[in-house]
This record gives sequence, structure tokens and C-alpha cells, in this order.
Amino acid sequence: MSSTPHDPFYSSPFGPFYRRHTPYMVQPEYRIYEMNKRLQSRTEDSDNLWWDAFATEFFEDDATLTLSFCLEDGPKRYTIGRTLIPRYFSTVFEGGVTDLYYILKHSKESYHNSSITVDCDQCAMVTQHGKPMFTKVCTEGRLIVEFTFDDLMRIKTWHFTIRQYRELVPRSILAMHAQDPQVLDQLSKNITRMGLTNFTLNYLRLCVILEPMQELMSRHKTYNLSPRDCLKTCLFQKWQRMVAPPAEPTRQPTTKRRKRKNSTSSTSNSSAGNNANSTGSKKKTPAANLSLSSQVPGLGAIPNCSLNPGRDGDLCHSTAVTPSGQFKEKH
Repeated sequence: MSSTPHDPFYSSPFGPFYRRHTPYMVQPEYRIYEMNKRLQSRTEDSDNLWWDAFATEFFEDDATLTLSFCLEDGPKRYTIGRTLIPRYFSTVFEGGVTDLYYILKHSKESYHNSSITVDCDQCAMVTQHGKPMFTKVCTEGRLIVEFTFDDLMRIKTWHFTIRQYRELVPRSILAMHAQDPQVLDQLSKNITRMGLTNFTLNYLRLCVILEPMQELMSRHKTYNLSPRDCLKTCLFQKWQRMVAPPAEPTRQPTTKRRKRKNSTSSTSNSSAGNNANSTGSKKKTPAANLSLSSQVPGLGAIPNCSLNPGRDGDLCHSTAVTPSGQFKEKH
């Protein structure tokens, strides 16, 4: 099937994409097309600054990229953050890839308050390999991309689930080495695993270690702390979040108004007044006998933990309240 001008990946032979661009809000798929064009403009001299600019243009600051596939030893799922995304794309080309682009077919779009989600069940990641041999790899799967609903329309989440892949070798190369069994045997071997090169797979395995360390690296760069101090502060904050009780909603105390009793007659003898005072004192007696300890259970011990180790290496201690009202620490 030949490409038509209505195909978002159509390139006119008379120049660049000549038809009028539709706004991002109407066609979010166009951002994938722009990302393909940016990847095609990559050169051999593209350094880390170029890849950082690429990621800044198409990915949010808190974006995540997830790859799911199944290898010989079982299913795999790798999720990397924004700081590791530029390096992921660069490893694809370091593994011998000369061209990379994505093709979306029959995608569905859903609009939310602050994001737009594109769900494509027939997505193909096409990579052109120049080494170790000239091969075209088509990696098929499902792609779910969530964009921000603004003018920049950058990617918040990228999830590509790989189902299958195909490695295509030109017939001309097979005919050229038809009489050489060693070359034919080498051509029959796969150069990727589920469409991913060994460079990319090794980097994803390394990201399992690098991703949890991003908080330590950021804290070291911001506060200029030693690695040991960064680890202590991060562990202390994580521990605080784990042991902190859930915040309870504050309840406003309800105040009850007392109703005044009107006197039936203006003239009352002193004996009636004395009887009223005695009954009022009897009603106040039970409230006066209530103690604070009975109203608030567990007031006798207040736990207090700290990650700063003492002389004996203890991490936690408790503070008890003595009957005299003083605080006493227990290690």
C-alpha cells in the first residue's frame, strides 16, 4: 500500500511535510511523528547534550519509560525515570542501529482533565542495523503513551509491551553468500533479543541498580553531602514515612448551651434556693472525679525512635512519664 498525503508519516518528494499541521490537541499522534523526525536528525557526533535536549523536548521532568517483554528465562519489566531516558535511546544506536522510528496503526485516543492517552495495540518499532550485518528489525507490540494536556504536549508515561519481532535480511545479501556456508550460518542467527540489542538489555539491567540511587545522587548534588550522609538521611526519611501514623481529620469540639430555667414566681424563699444549689452540686460531682489518665489511655509511655545510633548501637529508645510528671528515657 502506497503512502498518501493523509498519512501522518508521509513525506512529500517536493520538500518537507507540506500540508498544514493540525493542533496537538486534535492529533497527539503527531508528536510521535515529530519524535521520529528528531531521531532521524541524529548524527554520529551527537553527544549527551543532544540526547538531554531530545528528552527535554519530548518527555516531562517526572516522566517514566517502561518496557515489558518475555525472554528465555521469563517475563521482564523495566521502568526508568526521566534522568535515565536519554541514555536509553543512545544505547539503541550504540548497539549498531542506524535508524529508529515508531509506526502507530489504529490507535485510540482518550482525553482526561490534564492528560491525553494514546493506546495503540498495533505499534511497530522499526530499527535498521548496519552491524554486525545489514538487517531490518520490526518489533511489534502495544504502546500506551500519556501526554500532558498543554501546549508542549510532552510525554508523562511511555509503556511499550513487546509481543513479537522479526529480523529481515535482504535477498541480495543471501544470494551474494549462497556458496559460503559459514556466512549463511551467521546470517541465520538473530542479532537481537525480542528486538533489543545487547547494549540496550545490559543498560536496562543496570538501571535496576541506578534507578533507586537517583535520590542519593540528587541529594549529593544539591546538598554536597558525602555518600554515607546521603544514605543516612534518605533512610531516615523513608523510615519516618513508614512509621508515621496516618493523619486523622481534626474534629471541632461541639459546645452545648445550657438552658436557663425561668423562675415561676418572683418571690421565692431561701429554702428553695438552698435546695437548688444542693442539686446543682450533686450533678457536678461525677465530672469532677474524672481524671486525665482515664480519659486519655496510654498516656504513661510515649515512644520515640531515632535513627541516630547511641553508644551501644541502639537505634530506638522510648520515653516514659513518671508519676511525678518528669520524663525518663529508656534505651
